[in-house]
Amino acid sequence: MLPTHTHVKHMKNSFIKFLDFFYPIFKRIMPLQTYRYAACGGGNTILGLLLYYLGYHFIFDKSIFYFGFLVLKPHMAALFLSGIVTFLLGFLLNKYIVFTESNLLSRVQLFRYFVSFSFNIILNYFMLKLLIEGLNWFPFVSQLFTTIIIIIISYLTQKRFTFKMK
Repeated sequence: MLPTHTHVKHMKNSFIKFLDFFYPIFKRIMPLQTYRYAACGGGNTILGLLLYYLGYHFIFDKSIFYFGFLVLKPHMAALFLSGIVTFLLGFLLNKYIVFTESNLLSRVQLFRYFVSFSFNIILNYFMLKLLIEGLNWFPFVSQLFTTIIIIIISYLTQKRFTFKMK
């Protein structure tokens, strides 16, 4: 049975109340929107890193992954696995928790989020290629490093492009 609109709204409000309970700790150093972005993005980032780690070590077992005509090295397969999940969750969190004042149509937001996400995933891909294959860094350390860069770029993109006001 799918949740009703009322259930979804109640879950959203409960999540916001839980999140905002901790805001007074951070109130002096950041506005509410930045705090919510950091909290939601931080949770989504941790999930993405966890999925990357599990994908690399256990799902793809550090082996080449054959997906029909596509062949991926294990660190790239893990990146795309984590990317699919964090894309969907990230959009929902940004739309319904962080940038709620945006009056752009949902399909416009989703398209812009996809463009931003695609840029970030391409940047992440090339940074991983450089760090892992070029500089011989460990895959997980490389992903942590690139994640920091991507977070900064992503926040600016979401605020000024994806969810900006008309």
